[in-house]
Amino acid sequence: MIIVPVKEGENIERALKKFKRKYEKTGIVKELRARQAFQKPSVTNRKKMMKAVYVQQLRNAEE
Repeated sequence: MIIVPVKEGENIERALKKFKRKYEKTGIVKELRARQAFQKPSVTNRKKMMKAVYVQQLRNAEE
């Protein structure tokens, strides 16, 4: 359960923004989407590898 401490007289929009930030950091939505459909471990590993190659190419192009 996510608990957001709200100070006396604090704006409700600010408290809501804190809640949203904490909610995103927990990764609940990401996990829910991942669990909607099973993905084979080989596919997951392939995607990780492709992402790593892409990031590496970006870094090489930057230099």
